[in-house]
Amino acid sequence: MQMNDWYPSRVDHQPRILKRKDPVLHGDEQSRNKGPFTPEQLDFFDKNGFLLLENFFSAEEVEGMKKDLDRLWKENRFNDSPEIIREPDSEAIRSIFDAHRKNERFNRLVRDSRITDRIAQLLGSDVYVHQFRINYKPGFTGKEFQWHSDFETWHVEDGMPRMRAVSCSILLTDNHSYNGPLMLIPGSHRHFVSCIGETPDNHFKHSLRKQEVGVPDPDSLTWLYKRGGIYTATGSAGSLLLFECNTMHGSAGNISPLPRSNVFFVFNSVENALEKPFSGQSPRPDFPGQPHAANPRAGQDKLIRTKV
Repeated sequence: MQMNDWYPSRVDHQPRILKRKDPVLHGDEQSRNKGPFTPEQLDFFDKNGFLLLENFFSAEEVEGMKKDLDRLWKENRFNDSPEIIREPDSEAIRSIFDAHRKNERFNRLVRDSRITDRIAQLLGSDVYVHQFRINYKPGFTGKEFQWHSDFETWHVEDGMPRMRAVSCSILLTDNHSYNGPLMLIPGSHRHFVSCIGETPDNHFKHSLRKQEVGVPDPDSLTWLYKRGGIYTATGSAGSLLLFECNTMHGSAGNISPLPRSNVFFVFNSVENALEKPFSGQSPRPDFPGQPHAANPRAGQDKLIRTKV
């Protein structure tokens, strides 16, 4: 039996702003104090819903990831598998999902204790990879990502019951203010925007190219902006951006000559196992966000055990 829906969305004709019912920092204070984050960093994440760690990876590590990034782009130019997501108005590659299953470097990356120890400190438990993808945003043609809360989609379409997940973005190119960097609304993670619009069948086929359902309305965005403003996550290649699953974020298109690429992956707590999608529809396929209780064997290779 599915638990109560604490965060209903896409069910009303009018949008609503609901107060968050889950903590931001999970687990007890004693276990959190044993992790690599300082108390000041934890306080910043708790208040703002994100944290940017500059120069987290070495230049050599970044160069290796960029080589694999370029190799995957070339290898998949004509690949029509569903894991290859293309831009809404062209056949240019927008994202490649599940690269960590096929690429040794990225498989090691999701198991890197420098990352997983920090995620476990935030989530207060063992964790697993809910989603992994590479995002390409080439110069002149890279398209925008609409404002959204990841949790809204994972809740409605994947069945993630509670806010106990963290997204990681590794900057593989320098992120300037002009080449489409990620923008976040500080403090927005403490409010859930219940969106309007019914979820279409197989919505992922369209939303991963351009999301139009499950995005916040202008009034709700303005309300969040007036309370937190907008933070632009600029930084050098090799920086690591962590943000809470309900933090409102998006990015503009890239009309500059400079590319903006990143590796993006999501860790969910093993204590926050997916249920049936709260939309009432069938769960999305494995690559956007499994394993799922309805198919417990799917995605078992995504499980990452870490000690807290």
